[in-house]
Amino acid sequence: MQTLRYWDYYDMTDTFSELYDKSSKKESFSHLYDIITSRKNILLAYRTIKSNKGSKTAGTDKKTIVDLKKLSESQIVNEIQNKLKNYRPKKVRRKLIEKENGKWRPLGIPCIIDRLIQQCFRQVLEPILEARFYKHSYGFRPLRSTHHTMARVQFLINQASLHYVVDIDIKGFFDNINHNLLMKQLWNIGIHDRQVLSCISIVCQLYLTNKEKALQKRY
Repeated sequence: MQTLRYWDYYDMTDTFSELYDKSSKKESFSHLYDIITSRKNILLAYRTIKSNKGSKTAGTDKKTIVDLKKLSESQIVNEIQNKLKNYRPKKVRRKLIEKENGKWRPLGIPCIIDRLIQQCFRQVLEPILEARFYKHSYGFRPLRSTHHTMARVQFLINQASLHYVVDIDIKGFFDNINHNLLMKQLWNIGIHDRQVLSCISIVCQLYLTNKEKALQKRY
């Protein structure tokens, strides 16, 4: 798999595996910031988003991955490390995407630097969270797809004689999630690095502020 090859190339496989193993044992983590801001992790994040089509979509600063490609690896690393010393993400560009039912879903497009920073955090937090997640949860998780979901459903039908499926859709779930509870849950899972939690909290506050402004414009 391409992602695993990237991990090996930047010598991060052992680091992520160790985070997963420690989290499986319910250990806590208080020094994640150093891993997140390490040169290897930043360059891995850059390599990952470079292969993402969304990196060609501009945020509010009008910049894309093309602008980052003009920088050297050292310049990219320094840019991310310096920005995170006093992190203040830029505003997210809002775009409406039409759904199959004719309704519209708001999509937030972050600036390319913020997207790179998000990827740096994701790479380190994901193995920790994955070790704690329910094994039969399949949505928006690595190495899982609708095929795995269908296989599980088929297993339950054949082995447990279960023949009913409950389809639940929570309207505006991500727009209304309680970020305070989310932050507490991160702590409960073992994320005890206050620098990391502070950066995440800042992003949450920006999201809430932008949401309130959007609602004020609407009404």
